Amino acid sequence: MMNKSIDTIIFDLGGVLIDWNPMYVYRNYFDAEEKRNYFFEHICTSDWNEEQDAGRSIVEATQLLVEQFPDWEQPIRDYYGRWTEMLHGPVHETVEIFRQLKASGKYKIYALTNWQADLFNIALVRYNFLHWFDGRVVSGEEKIRKPFPEFYQRLLDRYNVDPGAALFVDDNLRNVKAAEQLGIQSIHFSNPAQFREELKQAGIEVHS
Repeated sequence: MMNKSIDTIIFDLGGVLIDWNPMYVYRNYFDAEEKRNYFFEHICTSDWNEEQDAGRSIVEATQLLVEQFPDWEQPIRDYYGRWTEMLHGPVHETVEIFRQLKASGKYKIYALTNWQADLFNIALVRYNFLHWFDGRVVSGEEKIRKPFPEFYQRLLDRYNVDPGAALFVDDNLRNVKAAEQLGIQSIHFSNPAQFREELKQAGIEVHS
């Protein structure tokens, strides 16, 4: 399966180690599911959100949409105004896997995350395990994001990581495929049990 043994593990954060989901705010926000779908498909879209991940301020992003969609002002403002409600806490089973990998002393462990810089600081205050990494590369600080290859390359260069000896885990298949294009073996995360099993297949044992 591999030409080299793994000595580096690179984690995505949201959806892997941290349970973040806008639906914690918006699941029952609107009086009709069609309104909610329209809101995310045409107003607070994933493309809009990724511009903040790439460095745009949340104030600028919010005002832009309020001007474009004044009838939707309150739900637009609540996207970042209630953002901490979307941050539901650690994915405890994955954090335990991280803890075991760290405790083994066998691996350098890094974070590569699409995250708006100011909002990432909130997570840094809340979650101690975010300080366990040997290094991290945050899109909002770098002004570039996944899946652009330059973003991955920035981590590889900054921390002198051999892509052929690295393993990347992300819940977004698009980001996984981009890592694989750079020669980084990757796991498309769906749940902690599956992650543990795929680590085992890669020769990395963690206890259940």
